[in-house]
Amino acid sequence: MSESANTLEKRKVSTTHRITICAQKLTDQRGFDGFTMDELAEAAQVSRRTLFNYFPGKLDAVLGPGPELPDQVIETFRAGGPNGDFIADIKVLIAAMVDIKGFDRDEALVARRIFKTNPRLLLAVHERFHAVTELFTDLILDREGQDFGRHRARILINVLACLFDVALEDVLSDTTGRRELDAAYFEAFDTLRGVLSC
Repeated sequence: MSESANTLEKRKVSTTHRITICAQKLTDQRGFDGFTMDELAEAAQVSRRTLFNYFPGKLDAVLGPGPELPDQVIETFRAGGPNGDFIADIKVLIAAMVDIKGFDRDEALVARRIFKTNPRLLLAVHERFHAVTELFTDLILDREGQDFGRHRARILINVLACLFDVALEDVLSDTTGRRELDAAYFEAFDTLRGVLSC
């Protein structure tokens, strides 16, 4: 990727993040129906046109962009990599999908609060999770074969999502503010792997 393309991509990611954070803060302060897209554009310091170039509507802006997996990561996983160990490779896949390095505690607290208190947002999060579950299920079956079982793959994905919730709760309840989400998630992941191997 050229330097100018890289700069453009960083700007796009930054603008997307800013819009979502502003949408979540407005939702927290006023409720989901308590602000307009014009007010969101003003809060995010973008034009209305730019706002709609990034998100088709308010719900999408509050949820933020869906998780994405780079094509190379998907192909490597399908081919049995990068480590050749299924569980270790799932861990790599999750790390590539979830930007837990850019975690901000205050932003996470706002997001968690609005998703817990707004049924419409909670339903939208659930629908998005269902779509991600289907993607991961298909990837697992592509790699491991249909004999692995769709039900088994879905159970695994739901357990991994629960680990994320456990890690997030650990980090948000850490009063020192020093616990990192990626470390907490992978610690939970490794703990579960150890428990299941007993």
